[in-house]
Amino acid sequence: MIRASADRDGAGLLWPALAMLLALAILLGLGTWQLQRRTWKEGLLAAIAARATGEPMPLEAAMRGQRSGQDLEYARVRVGGRFHHGKERFYYAPGKEGPGFHVYTPLETSAGTIVFINRGFVPERLRDQSQRRDGLVDGETEVVGLLRAPGVAGGFTPDNDPAANLWFWRDLAGMSESAFAADTGRVAPFFLDEEAHPSRAWPRGGVTRLDLPNRHLEYALTWYGLALALIGVYSVFGAGRRRRARARW
Repeated sequence: MIRASADRDGAGLLWPALAMLLALAILLGLGTWQLQRRTWKEGLLAAIAARATGEPMPLEAAMRGQRSGQDLEYARVRVGGRFHHGKERFYYAPGKEGPGFHVYTPLETSAGTIVFINRGFVPERLRDQSQRRDGLVDGETEVVGLLRAPGVAGGFTPDNDPAANLWFWRDLAGMSESAFAADTGRVAPFFLDEEAHPSRAWPRGGVTRLDLPNRHLEYALTWYGLALALIGVYSVFGAGRRRRARARW
């Protein structure tokens, strides 16, 4: 009788034990995956820091690298030319000052290549150029900025409105077409985020975010903590089953 009760008790714990082991494997796997993601993110941050502080490369070298498939995101690039201030494009980017925009201005080189430069942030009240004349550079100028690939619309991102010159995602093709119509073949396949200019008030450059979030260790500890909690819960559950079985004996 005692052996039969023990056998029934063992059988009653079999399926809970299998379910617990499956859940435990999933939780441990998620924790390990987050540690792997942390290693990857640290490598990415190191690469970004090295590119963003390195010697700027000429525009032609950046374009050759892009065509060959080289990863140049956040690399410093130097380009000279003239701004088309009349073709500014406004990317909605609220900041600490409230609603505002990043001003994307096409710059045309002497060779005819056009690069959209993110010149920086302006608050909504300064969208009109007449309110920031000192920031409209005339004639030949040189820009150093960080290379950024065109953006991708997210699932909840509003549609861009070219007619109103209001952009919610960095649509290089759309900006090029709206500014230059059929003459878009001369546009470089990337943006440049201009570096900060202490002597210039607006647009305020240096808006590139380089501090990407890296909370993967926190996430890993959460998953491992849940795994420990699961082991504790199952231990209490199993001990209770065994006590009830002994009480029936």
